[in-house]
Amino acid sequence: MSESATMAEAAPVQGTGWIRDRLRKKNDDDWERPAPTREQLRRDVLGTAVVLLIAALTLEISRGFGVMGGEDRPLWLQHLVLALMVAPLAVRRRFPVTVLLVSSALFLGLAMYMPVLASQLTFQAAYFASIYTGVAWARDRRLLRLALAAVIAAMALWLVLSFTVSNAYDSIIDVFREEDDTHRGLLPPLVSYAFYSFLINAAYFGGAILFGLTSWRSAHQREQLAAQAEKLRRQSEDLAHQAVVNERLRIARELHDVVAHHIAVIGVHAGAARRVMEKKPETAAGALQTIEDSSREAVEEMRSLLGVLRASDEAAPTGNQRRPEPGLAELDELVAEHQANGLRVSFTRVEDVPGALGTVPGPLALSIYRTVQESLANTRRHSTAASAVVALRTGLTDGVRWVEVETVDDGAPRPGGRPGSGFGLRGIRERAALHGGTAEIGPRSGDGWRVRVRFTQR
Repeated sequence: MSESATMAEAAPVQGTGWIRDRLRKKNDDDWERPAPTREQLRRDVLGTAVVLLIAALTLEISRGFGVMGGEDRPLWLQHLVLALMVAPLAVRRRFPVTVLLVSSALFLGLAMYMPVLASQLTFQAAYFASIYTGVAWARDRRLLRLALAAVIAAMALWLVLSFTVSNAYDSIIDVFREEDDTHRGLLPPLVSYAFYSFLINAAYFGGAILFGLTSWRSAHQREQLAAQAEKLRRQSEDLAHQAVVNERLRIARELHDVVAHHIAVIGVHAGAARRVMEKKPETAAGALQTIEDSSREAVEEMRSLLGVLRASDEAAPTGNQRRPEPGLAELDELVAEHQANGLRVSFTRVEDVPGALGTVPGPLALSIYRTVQESLANTRRHSTAASAVVALRTGLTDGVRWVEVETVDDGAPRPGGRPGSGFGLRGIRERAALHGGTAEIGPRSGDGWRVRVRFTQR
């Protein structure tokens, strides 16, 4: 085989249009592959040293069956030329585009200087690796496209020169004349030779680019997956934190509603007992009895709430059953309790459809109960009102069923009274928001205070 023929088969020349299109993808241009790690750089150096040893060994083995025949240059020079082609791979991931350009220049120059050596497998593999690494690791994709265009142009020019200036075509004609007609192909010698060279170079060069693009895309996808995993982890932590916050708010509302109601009753009756203890012992004794009953009920409800907090997913032991959560059925009892403590309370139910209140789910019924409980407790603690009105209504608006509870009184702020913490009213608003409802809390146009909450029944 002639020198020009060897070079024509060895030199990769052209890329295809679809490769250029894929290189121009916007995602690749916008994303920069992270720089190689220290371990990867160390492996590049060690790997290059191993390839150098393999290259020297294969060169001597191939010499044994005549591949290097006709090459009369010194052995050390042959090994040096082969080492020069392999050496840039030591920094191929640190400087991918630079190694691509340097390897291309070395490929052309060294193959021209020592054509027989260009047919060595390690010589070809080193150039293939430099193209692959350039495509896979180049951070500046626009610079990579320019480098590939320059390489392709140089290789195409080399092939043109090999067909026009060198004796490659004459060598093929000589071989063709020595063969009889039975060994001739379908196409003329020059066309067959050009087409064969094109296929070899397209497979070589296109394969290196394709593998490089695959590696680039895989690295991009891995980083995207890692970013998505990190985002999911943060979202999971946020959801867990939000769940904890919501549970703390729920516990705070329950503690406030359970304890504050009974403490308010205890405070009112303790003050009454203190004022009438000497003049009306019987009345003081009744107030103390109410204090005792309220404190006992507060303890029981606290134990029930703590039982909910301590309960696991498994059923609680039968000997420690907690009390059921209050609902709409317990509103009459709540009203009666406040009436017994001196507050006149009028309670009415208004249903747009008979039995509509019976369909209210438990969590919503509990929120309604706690809203009435807090409203009446505030009336007794912070108001001079002697009476209050509680109205429970249901209705349907635009296909959405709602339940509304309203509590109004006729009093004014208690003079000299301590301002509340505001947690109770905040709890009412939070319960309304929890069920997709609205809350209207504030003074009436005349005397008194209104708490009106409309819950959405789902």
